Amino acid sequence: MPASQSRARARDRNNVLNRAEFLSLNQPPKGAPEPRSSGRKASGPSTQPSCAGDGARERRQSQQLPEEDCMQLNPSFKGIAFNSLLAIDICMSKRLGVCAGRAASWASARSMVKLIGITGHGIPWIGGTILCLVKSSTLAGQEVLMNLLLALLLDIMTVAGVQKLIKRRGPFETSPSLLDYVTMDIYAFPAGHASRAAMVSKFFLSHLVLAVPLRVLLVLWALCVGLSRVMIGRHHITDVLSGFVIGYFQFRLVELVWMSSNTCQMLISAW
Repeated sequence: MPASQSRARARDRNNVLNRAEFLSLNQPPKGAPEPRSSGRKASGPSTQPSCAGDGARERRQSQQLPEEDCMQLNPSFKGIAFNSLLAIDICMSKRLGVCAGRAASWASARSMVKLIGITGHGIPWIGGTILCLVKSSTLAGQEVLMNLLLALLLDIMTVAGVQKLIKRRGPFETSPSLLDYVTMDIYAFPAGHASRAAMVSKFFLSHLVLAVPLRVLLVLWALCVGLSRVMIGRHHITDVLSGFVIGYFQFRLVELVWMSSNTCQMLISAW
């Protein structure tokens, strides 16, 4: 025994890791769990069930954590692209919201910009169409006005349904006006004014004989209506672009279900 002990001491003295400058390498890191073997030697038979339960729990956690970490650290390319486009949309919309509040850079022009937006509101267009329909005395005019009224009602129902489904808020905390509550244009996506302006302008370009300057002004009016909604902080840029697309498809749908003159006369007489 003394010979074996002396050989062990000599082996420890010759070990490089036992020097003073390497003692920190032999110490376990702070907060590291103790080896299981030492826990089994120190504990008695009564602690074996708890150790087995802790081992099973650690194995379950080790199986779950890598998968969750992969989901957080390695998102899909679609998710990265969507979040990047969404961030760009929000940033650009906030920069273009120059009339969003009283402290904005173009706050003095807010009333004029809101007036441009009102020209694309649903209530004035529906009321004006009904008034023109009552005053009209030609069958062709009544046919066009009845189909325009159908398109306006379709636009209000479509925009209200999509907004209730998406429930996206605008880039700024701006409350909708009374007219917006009447037409159920409360949320941001899609922009109802933009869809209505695109649908009406396309409708007029297709069914009215207009000079080239008037056709250009009609297109510019639709673009200004969409831009005004971004400038006052009610909609994002993608809301307005989506509104333009929805307005075009609404026009195409009305063209497919176009009511004839006889149908229009029957509906007018039913009033």
